[in-house]
Amino acid sequence: MDRLTRKELKTDKFALEVTHGVEYVSEHKQQVIRYGSIAAGVVILALIIYGFLSYRVGVREDALRTALAITDQTPGAESAYPTPEARDAAFKKALTEVADKYPGSQQGAVAQYYLGTMAADKGDLATAEKKLRDVVEHGNKNYASVAKLALAPVLQAEGKGPEGEKLLRALIDNPTTFVSKDEAIIALAKYLAPGNPQESRKLLEPLRTARSAISRAALAALAELPKK
Repeated sequence: MDRLTRKELKTDKFALEVTHGVEYVSEHKQQVIRYGSIAAGVVILALIIYGFLSYRVGVREDALRTALAITDQTPGAESAYPTPEARDAAFKKALTEVADKYPGSQQGAVAQYYLGTMAADKGDLATAEKKLRDVVEHGNKNYASVAKLALAPVLQAEGKGPEGEKLLRALIDNPTTFVSKDEAIIALAKYLAPGNPQESRKLLEPLRTARSAISRAALAALAELPKK
């Protein structure tokens, strides 16, 4: 299973921006979850959350910021984390503390999302499913939509393909601020590509001339489909 590209989650005084990408591929009959950038042909979600922070949630915000800052540390002899494994363990511990201490909060949802994608990166699909389902079930509709996008390929890798497809089709029918209809369509096309490239092509073709970012993602996804 490929390494998970480190997402950047930056907090400012009253805003949070998350850049997230998800791609599913099938290779040698093994299911793989991959994460990357739009330049590599995956869907990018630029999540700008205005009003995310407030003076009343400063403690939760600080706890999340502290956890995320761990990923900025370069492992080494002079670092607090001598190895990448030590840093990852500290990051996971800090996120778990935020998720456990602030369940139901936006900060807790972000922490659970990270824990879910980290588990998927390690091949621990059961934990990934559990963490991402928690965001789907308890996060607000925007966070839930992002979690659904990440949960779908996890379900597919677990042999629960129809359930994952259902999640993505629901996103197409009910887009959110964080997951547009076009982004959900591209995600579904990539999801279906291994077993039904014809359907994937039908989904992607209308997006070839969409706004630039979507068009580039659609064209890249089309280029990855099996040739006729």
